[in-house]
Amino acid sequence: MKTDLFITFVVALTVNAVLFGVGAITVLSVPALAEQAKYLLPAVIVAAFVATPFIARLLAPRLRLSYWREREELPLPARKAGTP
Repeated sequence: MKTDLFITFVVALTVNAVLFGVGAITVLSVPALAEQAKYLLPAVIVAAFVATPFIARLLAPRLRLSYWREREELPLPARKAGTP
């Protein structure tokens, strides 16, 4: 499995949980929405599944670029072996 795809999948699990949690808490804590929870909670689940891959794909490359700026600024002898 490619590293980018693996990172995206791991991030997607967290993003999906957060999106569902925010939607479920919103639906259940607002009295006007809580009356329609029977219809709104499935909509929240579908919306979370639809939005998850797009958000995860935006966040995943940022995790791979950790400390990128510091590595680029180091002189060549100070870099660890095997780093570009």
